Amino acid sequence: MERESYPSDLSDAQWALIEPMITTWKQDRVARSATGDPGSCDLREVVNAIFYQNRTGCQWRYLPHDLPAWSAVFYYFTLWRQDGLDQRIQELLRCQAREKARRLEDPSLVILDTQSVRAAAGVPKTTTGLDANKKVSGRKRGLAVDVLGLIVGVVVLAASAHDNTAGTALLDQCRRSRNSPRPA
Repeated sequence: MERESYPSDLSDAQWALIEPMITTWKQDRVARSATGDPGSCDLREVVNAIFYQNRTGCQWRYLPHDLPAWSAVFYYFTLWRQDGLDQRIQELLRCQAREKARRLEDPSLVILDTQSVRAAAGVPKTTTGLDANKKVSGRKRGLAVDVLGLIVGVVVLAASAHDNTAGTALLDQCRRSRNSPRPA
């Protein structure tokens, strides 16, 4: 029985863009596993569940029952982050968006910016600091974007960190993304 779609679900065209990378990742993972069991989870539905959670902001345990079990979704989300699959997909989509806009695959210019934001009440003090210039206690987020506004790098530091520290980390990320092999 097919479920009714959510607004956050992937279209067939969107799934066609990322499905080869996810399938390749899954095949590599199964080949390295001790049992060789591919599992029974529909990975497109896992991606749909991740998008649903991201869009609505609900806790993992509150995912609707017509999506895969929250534990399976969180399991794949964690593995994809650890293996860097999420970053490879983001890089692929960014490159395709740049090519569609008739730009080179790699940006020749990036824009860096930081912003200090207040931390929530439960955030550990070890990961926060005071930005004395802006009088903000919390964290500093830094972004590197290309001229189209597409994200090239992200860094989160204690607000007490100097902007140069954030800038250096962002430039390192930009350099690594340029030197990494392009997805096929």
